[in-house]
Amino acid sequence: MYDRPVNPLPDPEDDDFPSARARRVLRVRAGASAQVDDMLVDEVPIALVYNGISHAVMMATPADLEEFALGFSLSEGIVAGPGQCYGIEVERDAGGIAVHIEIAGSAFMALKERRRSLAGRTGCGLCGVDSLDQVCRPLPALPPARGLHAAGVRRALAAIGAEQALTRLTGAAHAAAWCGMDGSVRIVREDVGRHNALDKVIGAMARGHARPGDGFLLITSRVSFEMAQKAAVAGVSALVGMSAPTLAAVDLADQAGMTLLAFARGHDFVCYTHADRLGLVDDQERT
Repeated sequence: MYDRPVNPLPDPEDDDFPSARARRVLRVRAGASAQVDDMLVDEVPIALVYNGISHAVMMATPADLEEFALGFSLSEGIVAGPGQCYGIEVERDAGGIAVHIEIAGSAFMALKERRRSLAGRTGCGLCGVDSLDQVCRPLPALPPARGLHAAGVRRALAAIGAEQALTRLTGAAHAAAWCGMDGSVRIVREDVGRHNALDKVIGAMARGHARPGDGFLLITSRVSFEMAQKAAVAGVSALVGMSAPTLAAVDLADQAGMTLLAFARGHDFVCYTHADRLGLVDDQERT
């Protein structure tokens, strides 16, 4: 298991790259107005620089950036595994933050051939893709999600809110979580972009040597094609979203062998793919 706290929130006074900042605002409630401090989630340009060459610029929350860089590298297929990533350094740059990633020569050569540039909007997973064949990448054949039960999904849903420190502070962040099949929340990361939050979790999983078959991914956002693709590339056989899925995400999950749940709130959810792999044992029967 990853050895950091589930969702560390940097102290704005101590951290070089704070996740949120205070601004003085006029708040009006029930006809009464007052000047108060309001916490705003931060988003800054994050340049991902591979072997000295800038490849992507993403708007993201400046926290857990090494995990973000590793997770992005894995989920976008830039490296085949964490072993091809030799080092990551984070430094301030003009107008934002540069994350320098040193990767294996073979991976870098393949990256240069792709000639991708992701100068994208917040959470835009396909910005800069210059050909249609880059959209649908080859996916691994996922094993069945063994041990996935409704009870575990419900426990994770009940626990996730308490781990969303940045969301409670600002109300403007997405979260992604890696959960054990029993519903234990093992890793949570937050970001202004839902894709970024998922990449951070994937990076944390890789650094912590998590086994994809041991749990499922939970996201607080809708389940888009890109989110399902990232989960599949990470080798995770079950994805749970708290909002709606898209048709493309459901088709991808079905073809990849991924069990996909969406509209997951409280005790309710909808299973869109491979429902035969989901245990429907009641919570009381499993306790």
